[in-house]
Amino acid sequence: MVVEHVDIAVTPGREEEFEAAFVRGREVLAEAEGFRWARLLRQIEAPSSFLVLIGWDTLEAHTVGFRESELFGQWRAVVGPFFAVPPTVVHYAGELTPAGDA
Repeated sequence: MVVEHVDIAVTPGREEEFEAAFVRGREVLAEAEGFRWARLLRQIEAPSSFLVLIGWDTLEAHTVGFRESELFGQWRAVVGPFFAVPPTVVHYAGELTPAGDA
């Protein structure tokens, strides 16, 4: 499994709108082949900063299957208007495990 790690800076004052849009955006993600799950976390110290974690079967499921599909355009249409700057995306290999299980 691959975990996509996305740092998103949301335009200040639009955080709640972004959180609501993410719910709709997750529905788009769920249609993609190879999608497993998605989590949205809001930073405490900087409330306009969000971390999105998305589980994919493979790197290619995200970078090719999803990014080259019309679903990517739908995703960006839903969540993109809230971005203050383009998101930073990196990928990690492996399963998420609770602390203590590692």
